[in-house]
Amino acid sequence: MNLGNWQLDVVSGGTFRLDGGTMFGVVPKPLWEKVQPADERNRIRMATNCVLARDGRHTVLVDTGYGGKLTEREWDIYAAQPGEPLLESLAAIGVSPDDVDLVVLSHLHFDHAGGGTRRQAAGKGRNNRIVPTFPRARYVVQSGEWDDATSGAPELEGAYPPENFLPLAEAGQLERIDGDVEIVPGLRSMLTPGHTRRHQSLVFSSAGRTAIYLGDLCPMAAHVRRMWCIAYDIDLLETRRRKPQVLGQAADENWIVLWDHDPDRTANRLVRDAKKEFAVVDV
Repeated sequence: MNLGNWQLDVVSGGTFRLDGGTMFGVVPKPLWEKVQPADERNRIRMATNCVLARDGRHTVLVDTGYGGKLTEREWDIYAAQPGEPLLESLAAIGVSPDDVDLVVLSHLHFDHAGGGTRRQAAGKGRNNRIVPTFPRARYVVQSGEWDDATSGAPELEGAYPPENFLPLAEAGQLERIDGDVEIVPGLRSMLTPGHTRRHQSLVFSSAGRTAIYLGDLCPMAAHVRRMWCIAYDIDLLETRRRKPQVLGQAADENWIVLWDHDPDRTANRLVRDAKKEFAVVDV
């Protein structure tokens, strides 16, 4: 879509499956399964919808999917699309890794940051080190998110595989920001904590129009309900507070919302219904 000066393309970082209970938390299965049916292993379909944004000066990528570094066991657990889906998606619209000059990560969980690094070569040996996927890009991360990811806290160890982000710092391509800031003209960060302590959503604005990439604040259209939250949320109460604030602003100001994990849709607008809940409408 065109948003003023911005051209926004949704590109796939790969499809996968995840346990439905983890995606809907306290919501009973008979309710969420009407929205996202589960397979025989209780997994639901998931997308990793990344956003490529171009304004003639910047080529920006928001999130990177899970990448191509999963173990054989992980490929099976997640029924993940093989290969390097993000690079294939970018190539399909004529974009190479060298074209990207800015990567902004909503947070550093594997399904958002994994595609930001890749193995330099196949096989074993010195040439098989892990390097940034986008060699000319600066990678923007919230400072507090980086601190949590690198803290070594045992409670967070499984959420933050270090090979997904430590090579960014080693290559000198990491940029840490703190709070709500303008990253480049027309693109700003918005702190939306809850899923992680310093999770951020990304807001594109140009010519009086606005689009917001919600990240895991509200990963699917089904999650517009206040109580429908992810079991992985570090601070569930904060998610329940912050989500309706952001969705309310999006509805009242006619923003486009971009879903990161919805397998059936990538962008919508929101309206308030008669019960003052949120309903999803086509762009």
